[in-house]
Amino acid sequence: MMEDLLYAEPGWTHVAIFFALGAALLATVLGFVTYAILAERKVLGFMQMRTGPNRVGGRFGLLQTVADVFKLLLKEDTIPKLADRPLFILAPVIAFAPAFMVLATIPFSENMQFANLGVGLLYYVAVSGISTIGILMGGWASNNKYSLLGGMRAAAQMISYEIPLVISVIGVILFAGSMNLNEIVRGQENIAYIFLTPIGFIVFLVSSIAELNRTPFDLPEAESELVAGYHVEYSGFRWAFFMLTEYVYLFAMASLTTVLFLGGWNPIPFLDFIPGVIWFGIKFSLVVFFMIWIRGTLPRLRADQLMGFAWKVLLPLALLNIFVSAAVKELFL
Repeated sequence: MMEDLLYAEPGWTHVAIFFALGAALLATVLGFVTYAILAERKVLGFMQMRTGPNRVGGRFGLLQTVADVFKLLLKEDTIPKLADRPLFILAPVIAFAPAFMVLATIPFSENMQFANLGVGLLYYVAVSGISTIGILMGGWASNNKYSLLGGMRAAAQMISYEIPLVISVIGVILFAGSMNLNEIVRGQENIAYIFLTPIGFIVFLVSSIAELNRTPFDLPEAESELVAGYHVEYSGFRWAFFMLTEYVYLFAMASLTTVLFLGGWNPIPFLDFIPGVIWFGIKFSLVVFFMIWIRGTLPRLRADQLMGFAWKVLLPLALLNIFVSAAVKELFL
């Protein structure tokens, strides 16, 4: 476990180990992003009776995303003449950094975690909110009306949906008696929290899709209205950073959903001979597939419907979930 290194005497060896582990995590996440994009395009193609990528990298298009990345790296990096240059350059970094930082607390198995924080869930919620600043900064710094509208939409949407998102996990905290993600997983050895707090799970899942700015909640980008919104002035690798942020958060949010509601690495009864990390991967993949499925199924909401749904539907349900969870804990556990 990583905490063994934390309390050891500092030295170059420990620095090298931390650097190597961080690089390994980054490589894993980038690999996920590469093939999550390909999987999304193939699944959406299947659902819409299309072929999807099938040229670069063989019949399954396994290198299509790699080719797209090279194309973005070779594109000209343009900055508008009247843009706020320092903020324009800094915005994609501020949007991406928290997406990678939150992965440190995710326990992928009982012995595979970078930081076992006592308040890991609180850390995730607090750090992930910083990305809103990067998106708003990018919209403002571009000196473009469409970018500014997209940035303001993103800020309003992410702040609004973060409230029911946070409240929906209070039921999980009640059952586990802790905000430590490892303890939350261990509390689901007999029964996953999705069965004890189904309302919280639904609210959390819907809010997480809205936090990711994915269809049907992709109002900040809305090509038909805002010509891609907050990142319309970005090109090349800076634009790629914003897209990378979305898919890294997809990785992080699917992992958090698995930990909080699906039992993390805990196996299905009588199948405990399968390693925990494989169980985590199966549950994680189902959550990712569901989010792709939603994108290929539902149309985009109007802005007023989007905000009304957060405050008039999800927030009351999240508050109701607290009382229901407390009653279940008191009467049956």
